[in-house]
Amino acid sequence: MGPSLISKLKNQYKVLSGKISSFKIEHKCTHIWYGNSYGGFYVNPELLAAESIVYSFGIGQDTSFDEAIIEKHNCHVFGYDPTPKSIDWISKRTDLSPKFHFQPIGLDNETGLAHFNLPKNKEHVSGSIINHQNVDENNIVEVQMKSLKDILKENNHQHIDILKMDIEGSEYKVIDSILNSSIEIKQILLEIHERFFDNGKEKTKSLLNSLHQHGYQVFGVSDSLEEISFIKVN
Repeated sequence: MGPSLISKLKNQYKVLSGKISSFKIEHKCTHIWYGNSYGGFYVNPELLAAESIVYSFGIGQDTSFDEAIIEKHNCHVFGYDPTPKSIDWISKRTDLSPKFHFQPIGLDNETGLAHFNLPKNKEHVSGSIINHQNVDENNIVEVQMKSLKDILKENNHQHIDILKMDIEGSEYKVIDSILNSSIEIKQILLEIHERFFDNGKEKTKSLLNSLHQHGYQVFGVSDSLEEISFIKVN
């Protein structure tokens, strides 16, 4: 949530020069940062309780957001990530709450197997089914992907209180299928990866238009201008 002053100034310059998108708060409500500075998001805690349902797509090697949700609200968090390094890291964790439920599955428009591009930098964790500048399309693995509708059906859920997505550019691909489904979602938390694409600003504009058309407004923006929190406004 809190980059250095230099990083903040660089982000402001990028916004003013038109290199990256700017976001303004559209709905004022309680918002608290959950998780560390790298993997966290703003959340409206007033809409959460022990019976709330939270979905967390894109775990990587950071469960700080998920652990904060469980600690503060005692609710179940359903985490998903098809990344090999993430699956291995989670499998070795012995300190995770029994209320954190992990599946080695990715989020897509349709259920099925997909080619997953691994990161160009071998030290990095996150890959993507989307081909962008940070992944190697010649270094792929096959992973299981599922639609959100199919995942909820398997878990016997009819709604989601929080949908968090940090899915390395795939947010642009899946957002319309999610919004056009019959799934009721109170809060949508997105990490925006427009920096991965030459037409990233156009992709973000289209994504924002879709969210607005379905009644979502921005209520929280991280200092990095990449973690954006939306709330369904009736």
